[in-house]
Amino acid sequence: MGQLDGKTALVTGGNSGIGLASGKRLAAEGAYVFITGRDRTRLDEAAATIGAQAVQSDISKPEDLDRLADEIAKHGKGLDILFANAGGGDFATLEQVTPRHYGDNFDRNVAGTVFTVQKMLPLLNEGASIVLTGSTAAAEGDAAFGLYAASKAAIRSLGRTWAAELAGRKIRVNTLIPGPVDTPGLAGLAPDEERQSLHDSLAAQTLMKRLGHPDEIAAAVLFLASDQSSFMTAASLVVDGGQIKL
Repeated sequence: MGQLDGKTALVTGGNSGIGLASGKRLAAEGAYVFITGRDRTRLDEAAATIGAQAVQSDISKPEDLDRLADEIAKHGKGLDILFANAGGGDFATLEQVTPRHYGDNFDRNVAGTVFTVQKMLPLLNEGASIVLTGSTAAAEGDAAFGLYAASKAAIRSLGRTWAAELAGRKIRVNTLIPGPVDTPGLAGLAPDEERQSLHDSLAAQTLMKRLGHPDEIAAAVLFLASDQSSFMTAASLVVDGGQIKL
């Protein structure tokens, strides 16, 4: 028997990287998994790999969230696990920041997460687990990553507040804080000719001197989603190879 037999899970941003690995791990433990993503082709490929139900969705669009909620409601079993993972960002110094850049970071990472969780609230079963994706960037203060870092700091703060607000329904809310992980999202931060240099630099910041693997983060998602973490809420779980020392 799997740890999640009979459970229903939603993983946003489930078509690659941490989301894909996490959807695969949750499904392997017995959960019925919904995954979302903006790219239909990649989403369908991921769903086939996982054995999940794909719902094409952009978390920054309210109409997409409505459609996503409708699809999950049709399944008829509510939600036991919500992994609000979709998001992203890119580099820009204070001098380079534009309204578009600001909106892209905060619409995806903050507004997208807020309204995803809000839209799923009526579907969440008593005792459900919400896992939010934060980032070590929120504690690092790396140059040119200010808006992304600020948006992820907001996620950690929201997780604490929501844990208090949802405690009456026995819903746990925790924030997963991954360090540098070898994903397409990380690779996309740099041009091809600079990618290896970026990876090497990030790996050097960890005590383990390497990037994480998506499967290692997925193991932490499973822990937070399952009864193994039944006495954890309003917490932050750092999985970063020793990058930051909180």
